[in-house]
Amino acid sequence: MIYMKHISKSFGEHRVLTDLSLEASGGEIFGLLGPSGAGKTTIINILTGQLDADMGTHNIGATTSEIGLMLEEDGLIDQLSCLENLNIFADIFRLPRSRSAEVLESIGLDDAMKQSATALSKGMRQRLALARAIMHKPKVLFLDEPTSNLDPNTARGIHRLIKDLRDDGSTIFLTTHNMEEAVKLCDKVALLHEGSIVESGAPKEICERHNAIKTSYDLESVFIKLTGVQNYE
Repeated sequence: MIYMKHISKSFGEHRVLTDLSLEASGGEIFGLLGPSGAGKTTIINILTGQLDADMGTHNIGATTSEIGLMLEEDGLIDQLSCLENLNIFADIFRLPRSRSAEVLESIGLDDAMKQSATALSKGMRQRLALARAIMHKPKVLFLDEPTSNLDPNTARGIHRLIKDLRDDGSTIFLTTHNMEEAVKLCDKVALLHEGSIVESGAPKEICERHNAIKTSYDLESVFIKLTGVQNYE
């Protein structure tokens, strides 16, 4: 469904990605894991055509209209209500406006339909941004740090929504620096360090390969072991 082969990318003299290859199958949650600055957002930007790679090939098994995006900058229009924000996208995708209310209800924002985006909490904005990304029932959904800075309860709600989307047939490609989250959420992960993939596979299988099981599966210790970093952040 999604692949990158031998991708390299530099900004000036700063090399961000080096001979990077990865693959995500259809109907799975694929997690790209690594600390801030590892190159996660650059990878999404290349896959979605917002950046050109210097070398290598990549492809997504979906048309532009079948792709959903929830990026770090949510792009919501603050002056508009939740419902009005979604109605704009309903019009763009030629969907009935009733779809806007349907999606808001599905993510627990039905009571906030008429509330302006600027008045929403961080967690509510995250959910509204996700609602916009799934308006057209995308075949492939890109999520860049979807639970960043959210409280645990709100994050669990986002997790449930992501799993439901996967179960409905969407392929989810998400970035996160939260290793514990990835173990719980992802079918497959790739560990990214300084622009290169150092390990990939099912999270629990990776942990078992590297004997990183104590009271729970510990991807963070695997990352530290493979990269030599002293502290993962």
